[in-house]
Amino acid sequence: MSTESEKKDYSKQKRIKIHQPDASKADRFNPRNRIYVRAIEGVWTQLRRRLGWVAMLFFLILPWIPWGDRQAVWFNLAEQKFHIFGLTIWPQDLTLLAALLTIAAFGLFFVTTYLGRVWCGYTCPQTVWTFIFIWFEEKLEGARNKRIKLDQMPWTFNKLWRKAAKHAAWIGISLLTAMTFVSYFVPTSEVYIDVFSLNASGGIYFWVVLFTLATYGNAGWMREIMCIHMCPYARFQAAMFDKNTYIVGYDQKRGETRGPRSRKADHKEMGLGDCIDCDLCVQVCPTGIDIRNGLQYECINCGACIDACDNTMDKMNYPKGLIGYTTENKLDGIKEKVLRPKLVGYGAALITMIVVFVYASATIAPVRIDIIRDRNQLFRENNDGLIENTFTLKILNKTEETHEYQLTVEGLPSYEWYGPQKVKIEGGEVLTLPVSVAVDPVNLSRPMLKVDFKVKTETAAGDLIEAQQESRFFSQ
Repeated sequence: MSTESEKKDYSKQKRIKIHQPDASKADRFNPRNRIYVRAIEGVWTQLRRRLGWVAMLFFLILPWIPWGDRQAVWFNLAEQKFHIFGLTIWPQDLTLLAALLTIAAFGLFFVTTYLGRVWCGYTCPQTVWTFIFIWFEEKLEGARNKRIKLDQMPWTFNKLWRKAAKHAAWIGISLLTAMTFVSYFVPTSEVYIDVFSLNASGGIYFWVVLFTLATYGNAGWMREIMCIHMCPYARFQAAMFDKNTYIVGYDQKRGETRGPRSRKADHKEMGLGDCIDCDLCVQVCPTGIDIRNGLQYECINCGACIDACDNTMDKMNYPKGLIGYTTENKLDGIKEKVLRPKLVGYGAALITMIVVFVYASATIAPVRIDIIRDRNQLFRENNDGLIENTFTLKILNKTEETHEYQLTVEGLPSYEWYGPQKVKIEGGEVLTLPVSVAVDPVNLSRPMLKVDFKVKTETAAGDLIEAQQESRFFSQ
């Protein structure tokens, strides 16, 4: 049995070991120092894996969903139309897109203030694709220790075929990702048929190759470098964090002093905490940090270290939760506050933006009219002695159906219309129509009158579609 002085010496040695830098990890920010992520099973790993597959399948399947004679989601840059199921966004409605991006930003701010970097850990494309690549790596090269040994081995047939199969799988996933991404901008059937039949345009091949290389490089080689060095979100997240934000935290009071021990040993008598210093929390971390050193901006809140620690606690018959989702206040023994000004502010802004977006989306005018006056001549007197103004009407049919529109002008006492007053416009078409309006000068009380050009039609269901645009009629 150890004496009391031996116990103190052992504890002192373990404390010294804790704070001495590990030479093998001292330069973990060097991109050339590869991180070998250890596989782990647990509640949070399963949740992250399922969310990742859902996000991946959603991304892959969405361009294949049909909607009428087109795909449901199609960002048609050539015709400057964004189709999102039944909603068509034109360049004139790009404020909706700005509102949608603002909603996404405030949603991210709200979630980060409350739950920390769960976006990074569970649904960020970089994280999702990185873990998919790691899954292929584990299946083809083996577990963490086997991958380390494989990289240290000389080149043999075994190493060659495993490496080749891994990179082939990575490139396959990257190519599928790139073609799916391009399918959001070019009809899906055209992308897959034209690319593999070598009939695609140079632009399509350029973007497919570019995004294939980007995905392969980001998820296969750069991985944590993207999160640590290139992603701006990791840098400004501190502005959204407070001491009540949920983070992945290590209970230092319970875990220290850490050190190895047998399962049957009474670690309390040895002067040790619950942490057995197994380093599994470091080995499963995709960014290679030690969560026991406190909150670090590199932590993406993926929960892998929580699962690793909980598994170890189970084996040691210790309570779980040595590492878990917690707050700084809770770790310090201070009562947590859910509602705080920053969180309420983000929530209020988010709800406001959602309401504005829904209202604006529901009230998008299905037809739009723009008026361009003749800039060379404000007015002229025609052969009938009438004062005539010339306009160019640009009428945009935002629907996907052909409609016949009636054109009128309001604000004039009585007028003569020169040009067609009934026009047929196909879905998505912009009609440019020059017209002239003439008025007897006797009926003009002022040198300039405000007028409204109106365009209207009735759908097959009996719904009235109309729009108007203000302009001016000059007589002097």
